[in-house]
Amino acid sequence: MIDIVKEYGVSLPAWIDDELADVPAVLPGREERMHLVHRLADRNWREGNGGPFAALVAEQDTGRIVSVGVNVVLASGISSAHAEVLALGLAQRATGGWDLGGEGLPAHELVVNWRPCVQCYGATLWSGVRGLVVAGEGPELEELTTFDEGPLREDWAEQFEARGIKVTGDVLRDEALAVFRTYRQAVDAGEITVYNARGGSE
Repeated sequence: MIDIVKEYGVSLPAWIDDELADVPAVLPGREERMHLVHRLADRNWREGNGGPFAALVAEQDTGRIVSVGVNVVLASGISSAHAEVLALGLAQRATGGWDLGGEGLPAHELVVNWRPCVQCYGATLWSGVRGLVVAGEGPELEELTTFDEGPLREDWAEQFEARGIKVTGDVLRDEALAVFRTYRQAVDAGEITVYNARGGSE
């Protein structure tokens, strides 16, 4: 019989409890939600869990926080353990199913500190969320952090909209860039492992 690994799991780091201790259950404003995301993203890379990325899922109309996620690729050893994947998966566990847009559920939105990478693009598209809120889009994330976000379509936002997922952009964009710039200083100082900056093969 072949001896194979049969399961794996990812979880949020323990320090999340400290960061959420003073956060109310409801954050009615999108800027409030994004500010929390930036706070988590900044602490995440400093703690060594993964990249400077965080996300949360909230009820779109009320602002009730359903879940949060941070990038735990380095902590878990799992390359798919991105912030959006954790936030969406934990929200699905919290609501009891794979479809966050399912019958009887309030509309949910995903709040992220930049537009999704190619992996998280698909994860978001099929999660059932009705909204995606991003701090920004464009080349700045890759230029500053040196991460490779993958070959995302130029009409990525239109593809979400065509599937009933409203995209809201440029929410606290400068705050996101400030986190990325600080992260880059640590990269340049040799203090950080950028786990997917391999680039093409030669």
